[in-house]
Amino acid sequence: MIVSVIGLGLIGGSLAVDLKQRGFASKLIGVDNNPMHAHTAKKLGLVDEIQDLQSAIQNSHLIVLAIPVDACVKILPTLMDQIDLQIVTDLGSTKEKLITSISNHPKRKQYVPAHPMAGTEFSGPQAAQRGLFDGKCSIICNPEDSTKEAVAIVADMFHSLKMRCVYMDSEVHDRQTAYVSHLSHISAFALSLTVLHKEKADKHIFELASGGFDSTVRLAKSSAEMWTPIFQQNKKNVGKVLQKYIDTLQQFKDLIEMDDLDGMDNLINEANDIRRVLDQKEKNEQETIKKSVKAKRA
Repeated sequence: MIVSVIGLGLIGGSLAVDLKQRGFASKLIGVDNNPMHAHTAKKLGLVDEIQDLQSAIQNSHLIVLAIPVDACVKILPTLMDQIDLQIVTDLGSTKEKLITSISNHPKRKQYVPAHPMAGTEFSGPQAAQRGLFDGKCSIICNPEDSTKEAVAIVADMFHSLKMRCVYMDSEVHDRQTAYVSHLSHISAFALSLTVLHKEKADKHIFELASGGFDSTVRLAKSSAEMWTPIFQQNKKNVGKVLQKYIDTLQQFKDLIEMDDLDGMDNLINEANDIRRVLDQKEKNEQETIKKSVKAKRA
């Protein structure tokens, strides 16, 4: 299968290199409107060749959009106008607005909305990683609105990346990612800004920072080009989640000011239950990798 990846940054580059290495793609075509990114991706061997968008569409069986969500909304309707039998998918973190942009398109069923839940705080083709998606979860939204063949091919693509697929409604997806992805990035941005403002008055504050601080603000290194459009497209859900987060912060603030030690203990002990959830998540990821290895050997 010939696969074109539109956007050769961290996600697109990581996907491309593993699809070729693991045998899903017989040929990988890369497209990027940044000439330096395109050159770097080819030099690093992430793709077999670079083509312009129109040529890549004509020469592919599967087209993967790995660009910021605002760019996806702009390009998807035009792209769908140009396809014949090709299947199109995307890797964006928001879905409702993207799906709405082609809801009445005659070739809508050849599009499969998807979102692999993986990534790092780095960007660009030089940030691409082999095995980035191993064991992770990929969401396929509104599968009933796509052909069974299209959904099966996109699911096979994710399975080749050693991912497990979960199917859900796009509205549910956008609401849940606001909690587990979008809020964590806003929290990291806010914490980073708070400490940077303090650093202006106290140049030695970062000398006190250790592993806990580093891991908490890691996501603050993520690019505005990617995240500003995500927050804008999912503002309804992000706004609600942020208010709940602010309420919880206020609760901690009140308990601290009142010296309510029992109240603080209760909140912290309740928060500790996240360990159970994360342990189960890690277990699921390891089981996915094992199943993928067994299936490949069979």
